[in-house]
Amino acid sequence: MTNILLVEDNDSIVKGLTYSLETEGFNVEWSGNIENAFSKVHSADLIILDVTLPDGSGFDFCKNIKSKTDIPVIFLTAKDEEKDVVEGFELGADDYIVKPFRPKELISRINRTLKVHNKENKNIIKCKNITIDLDSNRVYEDDKEITFTALEYKILLMLFTNIDRIVTRDDILSKIWDVSGNFVNDNTLTVYIKRIRNKLNSDVIKTIKSVGYRVDSK
Repeated sequence: MTNILLVEDNDSIVKGLTYSLETEGFNVEWSGNIENAFSKVHSADLIILDVTLPDGSGFDFCKNIKSKTDIPVIFLTAKDEEKDVVEGFELGADDYIVKPFRPKELISRINRTLKVHNKENKNIIKCKNITIDLDSNRVYEDDKEITFTALEYKILLMLFTNIDRIVTRDDILSKIWDVSGNFVNDNTLTVYIKRIRNKLNSDVIKTIKSVGYRVDSK
């Protein structure tokens, strides 16, 4: 399910738009201000953003987000002057929609934005603040590249290609022995998982006791 972060302080717009989006199968998280929105960005697949917010400018929020991630941003705002529209796009916005708006048109433009974004990023795996570039075999936490050994990377990839699903220890062990040419035993796997977690500096990899591991999207 696609997660949409709606950053908007108008209650009537929030209620109406949340209903329309959820009817179309989207999951909606709402924030009425910028400070709260920052804490929810990691789980968003797309952000719908007003420009005028109680604690600052949506333009500044967009600039900050786009400097760290490639999450699509659609401005939904009453600010309709040409200079505002231009500024929005120059800051990296993927679309700019002026209020009042037609819900069906907005949903169509959301779907188009997601389609373009997913096509451009089909070889990218993202979860929270972790990004894996499959073309270059590089891993990033926020904008910092993290180096892994070949075996660590293969374990990491197994986990991140099964987001929200449990990967058993037996399944991992059956697929990694041949990377180094030697069998990797159960205790050694535990060591590798610990090294991966330490390098990521994150709790994104959960241990499922007596079974295996899972990377949670939320």
